[in-house]
Amino acid sequence: MRWVSTVTAAAIGAGVVAGPVAAATPSAAAPQRGEAVTSTVHCTSKDRELAKKLSDDIAGALASRKSMASLSFYDRPTKTRCTSDAAKKYDSASVAKTIILAALLYEKGGTLTEAEDALARKMITESDNASATTLWKQLSDLTDPAKPNPVKIQEFLDKAGMDHTVLDQEGSWGLTQVTADDQAKLLRLFSGDDDAVLGSKARAYALGLMNHVQSTQRWGATAGAPLDSVIQVKNGWMQRSQNADVESFDRGDWKVNSMAVLTENGYDSGLAILTENNRVPEGHPAKEGWDYGIKTIETVSRTIYRDIYPGAEGYDPSGPSSPATEPSTAK
Repeated sequence: MRWVSTVTAAAIGAGVVAGPVAAATPSAAAPQRGEAVTSTVHCTSKDRELAKKLSDDIAGALASRKSMASLSFYDRPTKTRCTSDAAKKYDSASVAKTIILAALLYEKGGTLTEAEDALARKMITESDNASATTLWKQLSDLTDPAKPNPVKIQEFLDKAGMDHTVLDQEGSWGLTQVTADDQAKLLRLFSGDDDAVLGSKARAYALGLMNHVQSTQRWGATAGAPLDSVIQVKNGWMQRSQNADVESFDRGDWKVNSMAVLTENGYDSGLAILTENNRVPEGHPAKEGWDYGIKTIETVSRTIYRDIYPGAEGYDPSGPSSPATEPSTAK
């Protein structure tokens, strides 16, 4: 693997960066607990110039945003991988539904009942919360019904090596803690050919549901994806409340997450982007924080696909109309 080139774009002031090529360019800066946060973009590829361009361009895209963002990207054909703060934990919102789906398929050996199929389809294609809650409970120890312990989901995470994902033990699946790296690992599992965790039937089923997510929820990590690829996506979002039990830095901000995988016609890549601290300016509509998170994700997504697939006509999401149907308590 000595031919793999490594490029790092570090935040200004981060000091000297080791590696064949280093670029000191600004990355994400965002207020959390009143402090600016910087992160590093790190790319590897068999193409040294591509690694450098991706690293610099992603850092530039993040530098223009005020919210916090983490990402993990892979492209199998070019042996390219990019990460930025990919081990940081975020509230999952509805991207947890991909974990619930994978755990269900793992538990059932890829063969679902008619009722389970109906729940899984609503959960992924419509992002239905009630369906997710039903399946979460099905995969839980219900000794204490008030606190369903998702033991079967944990078994899947252990098998899949998603070691940094922390399931919510109070039954609030949307508050499960996820990382960009673990979500990208799940995408690689869905789009790969290894039967050790999920068989081919289960993997195809998962991708099929993500391919049929309704049009108003196909924004985010799909932006700029080549039109001749098959695009699979799952998004999640929620606005934290202003309640006193929510940490002050977190009150009222939006968590906006997106994950997409491209397959067929020679494409084989996955992208997971997680964001938080998407603020709503005082006196402004709540939707502005949600829109800001989506814009952050799509800015990075377009940057990555433009560099990986230069000249390809990119997908332009129609965009959602309103987050009103996504309750903050579950998303």
